[in-house]
Amino acid sequence: MSNITIRLATEADLDRITAIYADAVTHGTASYELDPPSRAEMGARFDGLMEGGFPYLVAEQGDAVLGYAYAGAFRPRPAYRFIVEDSVYVAPEAQGMGVGLKLMRSLIEAVQAAGFRQIVAVIGDGRADSASVRLHEKLGFHHSGRLEGSGYKHGRWLDTVFMQLPLNGGATMPPDPLSLPERTFRGGRKGK
Repeated sequence: MSNITIRLATEADLDRITAIYADAVTHGTASYELDPPSRAEMGARFDGLMEGGFPYLVAEQGDAVLGYAYAGAFRPRPAYRFIVEDSVYVAPEAQGMGVGLKLMRSLIEAVQAAGFRQIVAVIGDGRADSASVRLHEKLGFHHSGRLEGSGYKHGRWLDTVFMQLPLNGGATMPPDPLSLPERTFRGGRKGK
């Protein structure tokens, strides 16, 4: 794991990111998408996150991207602006090497530095033994809810688990007016 570096994702990474996600959609249950999105769709999603100032990271070994993680808006309504939802995907050949842990640690740091107050993980097929649930528990996320039988994929019903990690004082103090979510919100309300 020591020769794996974490860096900001660029548009040049999108072919590999698209391939990693396509494998997760096709073979896994973490995503409730049934058909892998096209490279163009993944590019549009990437652009939207970049325009919002959200962190988008890749794990790289040599010149090979092994996984990616990003944070995006949890919900579009403005009162949710201090909460982000994380996503992390690791290439099949890199699973079990600590790539997800390294990505998530860096993502948490980036989200915290931006001034967000909560990270929410919405985990498809949230069995207690799933890699994603175990990863989030290791990082200090606590369980905050479960939607039973909320998805149907690969011939079975899946539960969705919600996990949450408070940052920057969580809900114990008022918003920081200098945080990214507050600056973005205030800037977007000028003239309204």
